[in-house]
Amino acid sequence: MTQKERYTGVLSYFAKQMPNPATELHYNSPFEILVAVMLSAQCTDKRVNLVTPALFKSYPTAQAMSKATAADILQFISSVSYPNSKAKHLQAMAAMLIDKFHGEVPDNMTDLTSLPGVGRKTANVVMGTVFSKPTIAVDTHVFRVANRIGLAKGKTPLEVETTLTKNIPPELRYKAHHWLLLHGRYICKSQRPDCLNCPITQFCAHFSKLPK
Repeated sequence: MTQKERYTGVLSYFAKQMPNPATELHYNSPFEILVAVMLSAQCTDKRVNLVTPALFKSYPTAQAMSKATAADILQFISSVSYPNSKAKHLQAMAAMLIDKFHGEVPDNMTDLTSLPGVGRKTANVVMGTVFSKPTIAVDTHVFRVANRIGLAKGKTPLEVETTLTKNIPPELRYKAHHWLLLHGRYICKSQRPDCLNCPITQFCAHFSKLPK
């Protein structure tokens, strides 16, 4: 199977089965999705969604969060992974939004990644979710699935992002991020991929090498 055939098969399947995928994080504004994605690093969306309602009630805007201390924020997010560093990043991020961006979430990679605690993956999620830009955010799920099924052969998230961007049409890139992420979260899991219940085995490089 050629790489083009694999991409065509995988993208066609998901486009039919999941035409309008969306993040499982809960949010009501660009600022809230930025905060939620920062909190989701090495943490489940389910856990993030448990802590953000109270956090957003107290700090619904960058202005409000910038006036808080890291210790204040920590009280709301203590159950997520790496809460101390995330609390510091959130406070500093909110302060920079006020100081440099008039409280508005930027719409480009350079400005977003200048914010404390915001890496390329987070920036891509925000640009795709908020500004409908043709981005592909490569988190651990997307990285694993793309490599495993044969869409990419990358040693770093950036290498995988570059390959996916090259092979996926702009109008499908944001959707493809969600397709691969959700597939990795529920089917193509890290330790034990559920190949018996996987709907795209006919296009999967990993499955093709398994003993039959």
